[in-house]
Amino acid sequence: MIMAQTQTQTTAPTAPVFELIEVEQVFPVPRPGRPFMSRDTVGLRALDGVRLRIAQGASLALVGESGSGKSTLLRVLLGLDAPSGGRALYRGKPIREARAFGTGFARDVAMVYQDARGSLDPRMTVGALVAEPLRHFGIVPKGEEAARVAQLLDRVGLPADAATRYPSGLSGGQIRRVAIARALASEPSVLVADEAVSGLDVSTQAQLLTLLRGLQRDMGLTLVFITHDLGVASYLCEEIAIMYLGRIVETGPTDAVLSHPAHPYAAALRAAAPRFFEPIPEPLPGEIPSPLDLPKGCRFSSRCTAAQEDCRLRDPQLGQHGAGRAVACLHPLTETGAQASEIR
Repeated sequence: MIMAQTQTQTTAPTAPVFELIEVEQVFPVPRPGRPFMSRDTVGLRALDGVRLRIAQGASLALVGESGSGKSTLLRVLLGLDAPSGGRALYRGKPIREARAFGTGFARDVAMVYQDARGSLDPRMTVGALVAEPLRHFGIVPKGEEAARVAQLLDRVGLPADAATRYPSGLSGGQIRRVAIARALASEPSVLVADEAVSGLDVSTQAQLLTLLRGLQRDMGLTLVFITHDLGVASYLCEEIAIMYLGRIVETGPTDAVLSHPAHPYAAALRAAAPRFFEPIPEPLPGEIPSPLDLPKGCRFSSRCTAAQEDCRLRDPQLGQHGAGRAVACLHPLTETGAQASEIR
């Protein structure tokens, strides 16, 4: 009698959409006191040992003050700049290689720019702007372009007759919707948005955030949202990464991080957020140090009200802090005051 053999099939773990491994971005700038064109330069570390994993279908908010490195990190994620050090991967392959060969990356990763109006050609109608990715990637036959454009405009809450209008005749909220429709035209799996609701009135912001949240859920998009607004991050994204001076200092589920921040910088950002019917909170003490003259030890120690002596001597690395969380702090804000263990 022949015995059937059952083979156990092992499924390889799926590679994250984006993975940054000790990514650095150093820009040469003239040494202080030297002429602008001087060859005597020093390195400005815009990114310094960034570690980040973004899984398929995740929604991540990248938060930090101006000068924290969000825009530089965004350019690395999009493959616009090669990192000076470390590895920046897209689905397990170097991002620059994925961007350089074929059209897969360009179609799969769509971008909604902060200056949505400036990103659209004012000489083209809305219909032509949204149809351009359809033609570029050959998504639908030419005879079906008008119908697909109408579908995309409807998906973002714009009437079909908006296709005949020009960007100059649209409001700020309508322009953002056009930019989102154009981004969705390539049928991406990843949507990256840079301050996509900033500068809009509260009601329009709410409408756009609801739209983005619904699109992310219904289409299974991986969403990376760059913002300085913790309220926006809390509503839109399930995960958060907080940056300070070129490093990610805390990551984890958005609700957990904002409810019980472990890094003093995250706690300070949370405390500084305005609240209804309450006095305006005190701003963060001190100023962000210059990337050319970082303090010794923890780079937040010069502004941290809870800094201890070793904080000025040791440079903390991003380490695990409970389930699904990580923090770069020698003395994270916990009841036990336990030190985070370094991620290996």
